[in-house]
Amino acid sequence: MVIDISPFETEMNRGFLQVLVLVLLETNMYGYSMVKQLEEKGFTLEENTLYPLLRRLEKKGLIKSKWDTSEDRPRKFYVITKEGRNVRSELLKIGQRQNEILNHIIKENQNV
Repeated sequence: MVIDISPFETEMNRGFLQVLVLVLLETNMYGYSMVKQLEEKGFTLEENTLYPLLRRLEKKGLIKSKWDTSEDRPRKFYVITKEGRNVRSELLKIGQRQNEILNHIIKENQNV
């Protein structure tokens, strides 16, 4: 029996993606550039997943946006806020602690 792990991956990616975006947005970026940068790093992200996330993060005050109309094609740039940096810091601590626990348990089980 083969089990489809994609639903598990989707669930794991939800929280990871929020932290990932908060890390990316230390500098001004627009959505398409985020997608491309993540693809270069091996993480596939669809724009129809990214833009709703950006709206949610902005609504919570963790990021802010600004339109750049200086070029032919207007672009909406996003950047992290002070509150977003605080949240990002806490989320990174949580992720690090989770990884430590997981690695500890894996190591224990290998010694059994």
